[in-house]
Amino acid sequence: MTYFTENYFLDSTQLVISIILNTIFNVGIYYLVYYYLVPRFYLSNKYPEFILYALILFLVSSLFRILWGPAVFQMDFSGKGYHVGFLYNVYISQGIIILVGSFLGITKDKFLIEQDVISLGEEKDQLYLDLLKSKLNPHFLLNTLNNIYANSVTHSEKTSDSILQLSKLLKYIIYDSGKEKVTVSQEFSSLKALAALYQLKYNNQLDIVMDIEDQEEFEIAEIPSAILLTLFENALKHSAIGEDAHAFIKLFCHIERSELYFEIINSVGKDRTHAVESDYHGLGNEAIIHILEKFYPDQYEFYSGPKENDQYKIALTIIING
Repeated sequence: MTYFTENYFLDSTQLVISIILNTIFNVGIYYLVYYYLVPRFYLSNKYPEFILYALILFLVSSLFRILWGPAVFQMDFSGKGYHVGFLYNVYISQGIIILVGSFLGITKDKFLIEQDVISLGEEKDQLYLDLLKSKLNPHFLLNTLNNIYANSVTHSEKTSDSILQLSKLLKYIIYDSGKEKVTVSQEFSSLKALAALYQLKYNNQLDIVMDIEDQEEFEIAEIPSAILLTLFENALKHSAIGEDAHAFIKLFCHIERSELYFEIINSVGKDRTHAVESDYHGLGNEAIIHILEKFYPDQYEFYSGPKENDQYKIALTIIING
């Protein structure tokens, strides 16, 4: 703009010097808007002050150029329309500089905020995933070890089975749950090991039924680790199984047409000897929903709620190859 408006009344040397000086001056104006006006006023929600100071900066910078340009280069405006072209160049270029500085300063901040939101979302998802992986009750593991010790003292035949099932469960927790996804078969292995430990603890008297079809798809299909294990462990805790003679857990799962369907129906323990730990309440389902939203947006259905006859139902459907 400087070149096309000032080449009429400046020689080549003066024109180059004018372009250099105007560039240096406008870089300073740009930085003043970008690093001071936008952060100090606009991002602090002081919009009237921002507009006022931007307008003052526009007028002062334009006036400065209008005064020092002709004084330094002794411009000749005798030609028709030369002075009008010069004024247009000054006003338009100063306006563009201030607008561009404002726009880039504002959009940079919006971009950084969006990046922070995305980063926080990813960290939140990871926290939920870590929550699922750490959900297995440490008190249960401790009690299991105590039971194994007691059985070993009496040379019980259950000792070797308890050690085997605990080994399978710990292997899953230590190695497999560290992965982002595991096969459905690996997840079921942890469920069965956990159920077997409970059965050994209560002399195989628990009413735990696992209706899991032996499908090849279980070896191929992958799901986020610890999801089904968490749902099953919640059912174990809330059903009062082992305390109530009528307590039960029924588990069903199958894959059909790229859809995984998982269902748990359990009794609801009313007269419990030991209360359910309050810090577990709701955390499992909330974490699971966030993980499902991350991996299967609009490709899952999750239901968790009471059923008739003091029963509770959890149903999860996932389109695993959608």
